[in-house]
Amino acid sequence: MLDYKLLEALTAVVECGGFERAGAALGLSQSAVSQRIRSLEVRLGQPVLVRAPALAPTPVGRRLINHARRVQLLERDLGQALPTLASEAPRLRIAVNADSLATWWAEAVGALCREEGVVLDLVVEDQDVGLRRLRDGDVAACLCASPRPIAGARALPLGQMSYLPLATPGYRRRHFPAGPSAEAFRHAPAIVFGPHDQLQHRFLADCGYHGPFPYHLCPASEGFVRLAQAGMGYGMIPRMQVAGPLARGELVSIAPGQALAVPLYWHRWRHSGRLIERLTDALGAVSLA
Repeated sequence: MLDYKLLEALTAVVECGGFERAGAALGLSQSAVSQRIRSLEVRLGQPVLVRAPALAPTPVGRRLINHARRVQLLERDLGQALPTLASEAPRLRIAVNADSLATWWAEAVGALCREEGVVLDLVVEDQDVGLRRLRDGDVAACLCASPRPIAGARALPLGQMSYLPLATPGYRRRHFPAGPSAEAFRHAPAIVFGPHDQLQHRFLADCGYHGPFPYHLCPASEGFVRLAQAGMGYGMIPRMQVAGPLARGELVSIAPGQALAVPLYWHRWRHSGRLIERLTDALGAVSLA
């Protein structure tokens, strides 16, 4: 039988990024947290954390963290049926892509979080790689672009987000006076969200261009739009995020009529408990466009 105080310590060390901060979160000394981790590793006969070059859970550690989070959710359900067992609301750690967070996410989950007293720990992750977080046991659920659930999990299709290649009218006149072309793509600065962002590459491939191109890296959804509005580049921006600037003509497409549809899927572990299922129902009612 596992000692869940040991798993609590492991989860806290990983979430807080260190033993000292984990101790502060748990109301324990740093040495007490270290002792719990050592006890867990002795019990298992193998390490649960890698200390260098950076603190991180081992594969076994990730499985234990995921197990602990699922148990926490199930215990919350039991606490609602048996009030004497009730504990604090769990902190749900969820991977969400930045564009969803900047547009529809808060409205979709706000009422449920207020009603249930849920505390969210949101991990901002690209929609193409968020599933890794769930597989590694780092989150209880995630939004991602993959329709295939991992073993032991389920996936719910939420719809599609439409992305447009947008820039200011002045930028389009300066860099794309004759419309999209290989020569223009080769020299016109783009805006890319991060190293895992493939939307720009997909758009260029759809235009028949596969060569190099200059780009700004901006891993912030609001900042991404600001760079485009400042005339610094063109980038793939969700239509729903810039309805106003589009209507006012402040942003225009450099390739009118072209768009990328990015599907989103909600992945969560099976038997994760009533709270996750209620969250799933709330997300299932979202209308994406």
